[in-house]
Amino acid sequence: MSTHVMSNTPATVDSVARSWDLVVIGGGITGAAVFREAVRMGLRTLLLEQNDFAWGTSSRSSKMVHGGLRYLKEGKVLLTRASVKERQRLLAEVPGLVDPLGFMMPVYSDGGPSRLVMGLGLSVYSLMALEKQYISYSAGQMADLVPGLRTQNLTGGFYFKDAQVDDARLVLRLIQEGVANGGTALNYTKVQAVGRDSRGRVAAITAQDTETGATAGFDTKVVINATGAWAEKLGRVPESGVHIRPLRGSHLIFPASVFPLDRVVSFMHPADKRPVFIFPWEGTAFLGTTDVDHDHDLNTEPVLTKAEADYLMEGLDFILPGLKISVSSCIASMAGVRPVLSHGRAAASAESREHAVWDEKGLVTVTGGKLTTFRLLANDALKAARDYLPAKNLPSKSEPVFDAPKNRSSKMAPLNKTVQTRLYGRYGNQANTLVETCGPDLLAPVFSTETLWAEIDFAARHGQVRHLSDLLLRRVRVGILLADGGAACFERLEPICKSALGWNQEQWESEKAAYVKLWREAYAPPSVLFAK
Repeated sequence: MSTHVMSNTPATVDSVARSWDLVVIGGGITGAAVFREAVRMGLRTLLLEQNDFAWGTSSRSSKMVHGGLRYLKEGKVLLTRASVKERQRLLAEVPGLVDPLGFMMPVYSDGGPSRLVMGLGLSVYSLMALEKQYISYSAGQMADLVPGLRTQNLTGGFYFKDAQVDDARLVLRLIQEGVANGGTALNYTKVQAVGRDSRGRVAAITAQDTETGATAGFDTKVVINATGAWAEKLGRVPESGVHIRPLRGSHLIFPASVFPLDRVVSFMHPADKRPVFIFPWEGTAFLGTTDVDHDHDLNTEPVLTKAEADYLMEGLDFILPGLKISVSSCIASMAGVRPVLSHGRAAASAESREHAVWDEKGLVTVTGGKLTTFRLLANDALKAARDYLPAKNLPSKSEPVFDAPKNRSSKMAPLNKTVQTRLYGRYGNQANTLVETCGPDLLAPVFSTETLWAEIDFAARHGQVRHLSDLLLRRVRVGILLADGGAACFERLEPICKSALGWNQEQWESEKAAYVKLWREAYAPPSVLFAK
């Protein structure tokens, strides 16, 4: 069985097999999960992504593996229960990739849920997790525990448990293990058409490499459309009056020094009573998220707007006035587009996050849903496709999704236990290869981040990277964790990219210029994005 993740001399659209049991379109969390589960079923599976893996929503989320506490308020008990179960499974199965995260939720008399309502909700939440998930605090205790907290009308608050993840790495590990177990995954490959036979059933697809122009046709009886906000490009929602509504969620990213907590502060925004968070992640502090209609071309990078930046800072100034955090301290921004199924009546933040699956004679579309419940979305999609597939059993819900590392490399010994856990969580069995094939000088962190130089080198060699943005924004995240998009890394990155990717000086300079331009236009802080 292959041990390679992916490769930078990978299979191409015109070189892979021409016949498949299943073609999955979309390289975000849902497509990656369908791919992983289908390969585990023994199906000959091809995954195609028109951009880079995790390019869309799945690298731009709030990084939360939520138990779904907010859905209790909406009466969605089953969704909350499913989310809690999946969160607990992921915490146990992939520590270092999915890790515990505490939430502080202050309660005020002038807005948001009361202490009684929050306490009842958290009690139900705890029953679902089979352990107490929260601690109740008085107003004075909350003020002591959260420096800079607004104390006017503060009545108390709660601490409760949840979890967080590197969303892009979650996608990449699912794809990595699907490839290692016999599947094929291609990025920068767009499906141009879905062909049907005389009965109207799916029979084939045509796909094109978006950069080289190479085109090929593939025979298959079933296509799973997991393209998120793009889903209606391939198949219309069958229910009358329902459509996919793209909603943008944006974040501001600050250095960790401005936010002296190792847990989330969650609060209701004073303007619209929406939940907003500021939370630690990978040596930074993320503030988000917004929830507004995204009316721009889905194929261009979504960008934080001035109105969104002002909204987020208004909320932050309201809840943590004592910290006096200025937007001038912001080092980066990030905007993503999430797909929700809309009946066209609800406010953006009130739209349902539940998923839907429908079948059009072999074109199975799955959309909506939450990052946390990716496995459930995948299994529902595969159930809908079962009539078109060879007779195979779906993976058991009790069966682990990820391959547990079979052994631990002795080369891990110099690294502390936290770093070892992080590497095995993010790379699985590939963590051994990562440390065994790099020089000792690469086992150091990249400046103030938790990322090792070895991760960059490994991703460049084995991560199916085509562009510098693939490497710095998704394979590792230093492009949003360091000021100036990680420009301080360029000197050391240059020989890595030339060696691993075969770039000459002209290619390096071209990629560097393209990356800097992209970062300034789509990932920069407000001081750069809105400079006149």
